[in-house]
Amino acid sequence: LSLRRQRQMCIRDRFVIKRKKMLSYEESLKILKETKALIDGHFILSSGLHSPKYVQCAQLLSKPDKASEICNSLAEKIKSSIKEFDLILSPAMGGIIIGYDIGRILNTETIFSERVNGKFKLRRDFLIKKNNKVLIIEDVITTGKSSLECSLIGEKFGAEVVGFASLIDRSNGKSKINKKIISQVQIEIPTFTEENIPEKLKRIKATKPGSRDL
Repeated sequence: LSLRRQRQMCIRDRFVIKRKKMLSYEESLKILKETKALIDGHFILSSGLHSPKYVQCAQLLSKPDKASEICNSLAEKIKSSIKEFDLILSPAMGGIIIGYDIGRILNTETIFSERVNGKFKLRRDFLIKKNNKVLIIEDVITTGKSSLECSLIGEKFGAEVVGFASLIDRSNGKSKINKKIISQVQIEIPTFTEENIPEKLKRIKATKPGSRDL
């Protein structure tokens, strides 16, 4: 093949790959259910509330091919929404893999924070430079507490937090984050106190998943 033809084929292939990256809500939801990252049942959450659905992104991340589809799509959304950022910061543990995969896709430096005595801090010689433009990424945003704690770290170093992103946004617009959340999927998951559990849910044996108590 001529050099010109090879270049045309490379451009065509890049265009095709780019088009494949964007997933619809239905396609994303299908992947989450197939990988058991979103399951139905009767669950007691770490808050003590009861719910008919449970999100466990670790199940998605255990299937790299499926996780890549979701991350590629989220990366495209981030690119179209935020013009410039030079650092990704994620909270441990849930945000680490997501943050690094998005960083790989977008060729952006990526670090994470860890809880030390109950508070998020930077360790492992990670640094945030003054005037860095920082994007906060985690797996699931519910209250937004972890993301906001990460943003405070950035601000402490004199950086600018330019946005927040997650694979799943289940905050129902009630998170403490006052900026737009870029997510691949928005899911509204109802929760109930012990006193107002629906009869239909009561008939299903309750389980308590999650890892917060470990």
